Amino acid sequence: MNLLAAIASFIKVVESGSIVAAAKALGVSAAAVSQTLNRLEAHLGVRLLQRTTRSMALTENGAVYYNRVKRIAADLESAQNLISSHETELQGRLSIASTSAFGRHVLAPLIAGFAALHPRLIVELSTTNGKISHIQDGIDLSLRIKPQLEDGIVARKIVSLPFIMCASPAYLQRAGWPQSPDDLRHHACLAFRYPLDGRFLRWSFSRDGQRYDADINATAISDDIDALAQMAANGAGITRLAEFVAAPFIESGRLVPLFDHQHSEVVEPMEIYVCVQERAAMTPKVRAFVDYLTEHLQTRWPMNAELAKASADCR
Repeated sequence: MNLLAAIASFIKVVESGSIVAAAKALGVSAAAVSQTLNRLEAHLGVRLLQRTTRSMALTENGAVYYNRVKRIAADLESAQNLISSHETELQGRLSIASTSAFGRHVLAPLIAGFAALHPRLIVELSTTNGKISHIQDGIDLSLRIKPQLEDGIVARKIVSLPFIMCASPAYLQRAGWPQSPDDLRHHACLAFRYPLDGRFLRWSFSRDGQRYDADINATAISDDIDALAQMAANGAGITRLAEFVAAPFIESGRLVPLFDHQHSEVVEPMEIYVCVQERAAMTPKVRAFVDYLTEHLQTRWPMNAELAKASADCR
């Protein structure tokens, strides 16, 4: 029996909450993970997990063993990755999670270039606006917006990119142009409902350095930002889109940006954070992707010195 591999399987089962979830993260069958656990328990001569068809829990001995071996396993992996990064090219699986729109419009086009630089890496991209668990879902790093941040993870802002208020020419001809965000209460507004908790994402502005949320008249709602873009382009009303979603519509003339002439009114930007479970999870392959992503994002949306330093601190 490969003791280190067995310990790694045991840790993954505990942290993911089930043998099935651990098997998915490890890329093996549930039967293989179960057999490995049986061998480990036989080797130690104690029961580590109390398992039934519906539940699983650490025994007293299992809890003691887990608390001792989890840090040892993390240190061994970190040391191995550090040495391997100097001797061999990056390889294995790199799992990335992202918000749906950012993953679709920004990350997906960049992954081809990263994969070409590291042909022995298998890159897996998961796009979701729901809850992300690095441990249970086997995620190496995630890209999140501020509402997705939670306690217990290491998060650093990697880019701040523009939101654009926009509407179609047909809607503006019919309903008139809003002269300031205060006018939004009198217009048809297309709002984004955040799937994680069901609330609307607020339309935030800054006026003379003071932040405030606009009072909007939500006449259509969606949890898909691309659907809102299509609604707006077809004359349903005014919406707020990230620049990477709005740009093609504006270039084609299907949408028109609003308030860009109002120097006293600034639409607050979208902040994207790169997140790992803990600092030890910033492995060479994760760091390589973060460096690659940062370079491309800064080219498109230059960061100020403060953001650049915050991104570097994640290392």
